[in-house]
Amino acid sequence: MTTIVLIRPGATDYDVQGRVRGRLDIPLNNQGYQEVAKEIEALHQAGIRLNALYYAPCRPAVETADAIARAFDIRAKELDALDNLDYGLWQGMRIEEIRTRQPKIYRQWQEIPDCICPPEGEMVEEAELRVMDCLRRVFRRHNDQVVGLIVAEPMASIIKRLITQAPLGDLWKAESRHGQIEILQWAPKPIETTS
Repeated sequence: MTTIVLIRPGATDYDVQGRVRGRLDIPLNNQGYQEVAKEIEALHQAGIRLNALYYAPCRPAVETADAIARAFDIRAKELDALDNLDYGLWQGMRIEEIRTRQPKIYRQWQEIPDCICPPEGEMVEEAELRVMDCLRRVFRRHNDQVVGLIVAEPMASIIKRLITQAPLGDLWKAESRHGQIEILQWAPKPIETTS
């Protein structure tokens, strides 16, 4: 069994403004840096020793990874497959703006995000396929170890669902989560093959 420490990067101005960031490269703001410092303190207080640290290829994750890597004297590695969900044309828009302009799609994304593709974006299932392959490689390399994954929302919620089989939940609400840590235990099931 592998312990996954799911680390959400600190806040950006887009997070504070209620905007969909997706894959846009927005730096941490002052609140974000304070949240990262609190995450580091929480990890130390919990006595967590990271054997590996991986991060998504976005500026908030990079900045969060740099701080955590320094604090734990560990090398962090970027994994492209951890890139956030591509929100397409929704990126940069305020969530409230999407709710007002496209109420039906907003509600469907809230209730059944698996069935909705943001305009010119990526389906949740596509993101799950790319990240699951990555997670399996991480598991093979770090079985029975403690691995930190620094990923923003909604990718953090997608990874949590893949590991725990819990419902995905409201991804609009998940967008407001940043600077938080979750500890998950993971023993993936073998891949079924057809003969």
